Amino acid sequence: MKTLVAGASGLVGSALVPALRQQGHEVVTLVRRPVRREHEIAWNPPAGELEPTALATVDAIVNLAGENIAAGRWTAARKEALRDSRLDSTRTLVGAMARAEPRPRVLVNASAVGFYGDRGDEVLTEDSPAGRGFLPELCAEWENEAQAAESAGARVVRLRLGVVLARKGGALARLLPVFRLGLGGRLGDGHAWMSWITLDDLVRVITAAATDPRFDGAINAVAPGPVTNGEFTAVLGRLLHRPTVLPVPRWLLEMVYGEMAGATLFASARVMPGRLLASGFVFRHPDIAGALRRVISFGGSAAMEPPPNPSR
Repeated sequence: MKTLVAGASGLVGSALVPALRQQGHEVVTLVRRPVRREHEIAWNPPAGELEPTALATVDAIVNLAGENIAAGRWTAARKEALRDSRLDSTRTLVGAMARAEPRPRVLVNASAVGFYGDRGDEVLTEDSPAGRGFLPELCAEWENEAQAAESAGARVVRLRLGVVLARKGGALARLLPVFRLGLGGRLGDGHAWMSWITLDDLVRVITAAATDPRFDGAINAVAPGPVTNGEFTAVLGRLLHRPTVLPVPRWLLEMVYGEMAGATLFASARVMPGRLLASGFVFRHPDIAGALRRVISFGGSAAMEPPPNPSR
């Protein structure tokens, strides 16, 4: 296949692109600067600029574009930037797809388990309704923009990503130095559910979504073993041989990060990958202890892990 990736420089995209190429797929990436390399295409999402002819030979599009949700306080300007970075990029891609000839056959569009909001102990599936608040509403808008590609004849997969576990990026990369110093601890009471997936498994999910026509609609891109924050903290401390006795009070994080802390750090989302399991997808890292052990040892990327031992 020839696959176009938006957001190729981010945590997920930087692992996805080499993994696709290792599998023999041709990959082109979108850039917001002048083109410098082969297999790059320039675009300008805020202006809605992407030449449709650039998509004429593309089979699949993977859209991972969007500013980091947890990078800072959600001021009014920050919320607008988060929203625009997702909706503008998706709208631009869908518009170009509709005008391309021939048209790409599939759009795999990132979303997040933030779609469900703070739901306590409720077990959430792809059929569960959206939650309330800025993040669920943003995810719902983002997914609606992607779904419009169906009118262009494309198969649309809306991947609701959980916390991506990787040693060299994302939330875990920020936690590891703190935990190695023995300063790690649960957030608040530790009861909030955390839905996660290793970077390695996520790359495999995206590849399957792009290539397998059985994948369609909303897909929860999470491992089948969600854990509470308290469980996650205990496992990580045990693997690093460090104490985890210093809980971080909720009031402190909300004082520092405001609304963002409650919507991301303390939101409880017990999400299950029902459609992935029904499709027969097999997770390499289904439980948190094995996943953290693997990520801490090898980085958790399909492109970085050593090849399998042929004697096994």
